Amino acid sequence: MPNDTPDPLGTTESSKQKQIRRRKFYDKLARHVVFVGGIGIIFCIIGILFFIGIETVPLWKSPEKNLESVSKMEDGLVSGTSAGQVSIFALGVDEYREQIFTIDSLGSVRFFTLEEEPKHLKTHTISHETSGYTFLYNSKTNTSYAIADSEGRVVPFEVSFRVEFREGTERTIVSKVAEEKAIRVTEEPIEIFAYQSSPETGSPIIAAYTASGRLITYVETESEGGFLGESETEIFTTDLTGQLEGAKVTGVQVDSSTENLYVSTANGKLYHWSLYYPSSPELKSVLTATADPGVAVTEIGFLLGHRSLIVGDAAGNVSVWFETRSEGEGSKLTKVHTLPPLPGQVDKFSASQRGRGFLASDTAGNISLYQATSAIKQLDFPGEGRPYMGLVFSPKANGVVAVDSDMVLSNYYLDNPHPETNFRTLFGKIWYEGYDRPQYVWQSTGGTDEFEPKFSLTPLAYGTLKGAIYAMILSIPLAILAAICVSQFLHPSIRNVVKPVIEIMAALPSVVLGFLAGLWLAPLLEKIFVATIIMPFIVLGLTLLALFLWHRLPVAFSGRFRVGAELFTIVGVIGGAAALSLWLNAPIESLVFAGDFKDWFFRIFDLRYDQRNMLVVGFAMGFTVIPIIFTISEDALSSVPRILSAGSLALGANRWQTAVRIVLPSASAGIFSAVMIGFGRAVGETMIVLMATGNTPVMDLSFFNGFRALSANIAVELPEAPHGGTLYRVLFLAAILLFLATFLLNTLAEILRQRLRRKYAQSDA
Repeated sequence: MPNDTPDPLGTTESSKQKQIRRRKFYDKLARHVVFVGGIGIIFCIIGILFFIGIETVPLWKSPEKNLESVSKMEDGLVSGTSAGQVSIFALGVDEYREQIFTIDSLGSVRFFTLEEEPKHLKTHTISHETSGYTFLYNSKTNTSYAIADSEGRVVPFEVSFRVEFREGTERTIVSKVAEEKAIRVTEEPIEIFAYQSSPETGSPIIAAYTASGRLITYVETESEGGFLGESETEIFTTDLTGQLEGAKVTGVQVDSSTENLYVSTANGKLYHWSLYYPSSPELKSVLTATADPGVAVTEIGFLLGHRSLIVGDAAGNVSVWFETRSEGEGSKLTKVHTLPPLPGQVDKFSASQRGRGFLASDTAGNISLYQATSAIKQLDFPGEGRPYMGLVFSPKANGVVAVDSDMVLSNYYLDNPHPETNFRTLFGKIWYEGYDRPQYVWQSTGGTDEFEPKFSLTPLAYGTLKGAIYAMILSIPLAILAAICVSQFLHPSIRNVVKPVIEIMAALPSVVLGFLAGLWLAPLLEKIFVATIIMPFIVLGLTLLALFLWHRLPVAFSGRFRVGAELFTIVGVIGGAAALSLWLNAPIESLVFAGDFKDWFFRIFDLRYDQRNMLVVGFAMGFTVIPIIFTISEDALSSVPRILSAGSLALGANRWQTAVRIVLPSASAGIFSAVMIGFGRAVGETMIVLMATGNTPVMDLSFFNGFRALSANIAVELPEAPHGGTLYRVLFLAAILLFLATFLLNTLAEILRQRLRRKYAQSDA
């Protein structure tokens, strides 16, 4: 018979074969497309993770140093002198690390190129007649200085660098020294002193220790006087020697706010005076600053911002102190960090101008790089056994320059882009400046360049879990009970209407829900808080009562309605219960909470009510999670073979017993998957958390407070984070944590789902 002979259905054998071949081709094509698409998605995810991981790697990189040059610095000394006759008081460098300058005991500021063989550029000598200079004070790193002479006078001056571009591209560093008038502090030589100018008036404040062992403060104040209101200068000199109890002073520091004076002594004491009233200093505390009694404090200095004091002693110990507050005691100077020691006696500090890092050197020629926030030693620069006369941390914290007693200049390049990050600062408790105890804190920006960054991811992870758990507390019972009701008790015609309506809820944009939650729900909830608390109890009680009465109705009446029609009655009962709760709001608040529930909670439990709090987030995020959990749970419950429920009903069980004891366990694997998928959705939620919580990174179990989640933090901070900076990379680390959290949750959910599936011998819904 020919191939094109028609069969009884009117098709030829050849056309059948063509259809089969075409179908096989499409099946094969679809299989390859799906395979390629799946592999592509996997590679995209891996690529994204690889990119995120690469961005976070520098956070864990250890600092590195590179010795760029070692050279002699005898060129530029005054004619007729030698290196042994000149003492270098201080060393400075410009921000591009192209020029350095020294300030010596001759009152000369000498500028050199920072090269393999430094070349002398120029010398500026302080234009002040004196028989010699005794001490130099650096009031602001690399910028403001003051030098004291043997006649008891102090000369403030500034060293500045200006960048000029010649012929369009060639950069030239132009240096300048600007002197101020000399200030007569005392009639005898000054051995050690500190100088600051008042940030409000610019008037000088000086604390000086003289050759005869006197500690005095010198303060100039401007006051209005005369008929025309012209200003007059008043000078106050206060002798603090009696309060030292005969101790020899080894260090003097006045902070940049000119409110605190710190003095260290050879017997290991640290004195703290308040200069709030500069004309009459008040001794606030006398503390033992060394671990062993009698060990001398040899050097003190400030970190960036002049709030933290660095203390070094003769045993090589280094510690960080700042003022803390305790309830009932006010503020007091406290040793906060004890850092790893140096081998020899500490003799110099140089603080970073970019953070809380600093350099410390000892008399054996060793230099160490410390990070005060994390209280660690990051790097060592072993010396040649000679003490350093000058030590400076470059302005961009990318270089270290030191000159030893033989006038040998050492120039190091430092690669340490993220000194404030390590595992402890990112996840542990840190004692930050101004705090009364170690805490988990996220605060990435501040009002000044002296701000101490706080990059703890712990409160963000805590907020993420807190928000997700509160959302699940609301959504899990409602979604699962709704799924049981729709799949087991409603008539199919009603179920076909209710289920799509609930699923449509998942299509609502989260930004819209966040907007409504933050601007409408939060103020409303504040007004009806009491009604919100009592509403679940009233709704539950009236619903149970309505169901009890429904089942007591005559069958002749209730039998006229379809199965599940009682739902509409319950909806009316729930609406009436909600209205009753709102009506009882004011009476109960007046009766139980004395008319103001916020004041009552604050007085009784010390809880402050924030308008954008966890209750608002719980309602809003729960609303977004309910459709996901409901849809998957309802599908799982509806997929349970009808023969199981029919058998249960045939054996005499009622519909509720069948649903709870037969259908629910059989669908438990699918329901568990629904819950975990919903939890992952809540963990990754961004816009609702961002708009409805107040976005405050606090760690508090109270549902009256808000929080900040990892996802919301990334959305808020990333647009403003400098590319490649520490904040930028920490945000990528937060993204990795968010991915790992959802990955681990989904992995755990799948393992448990498979176990439940095997236990109940039920195929995956």
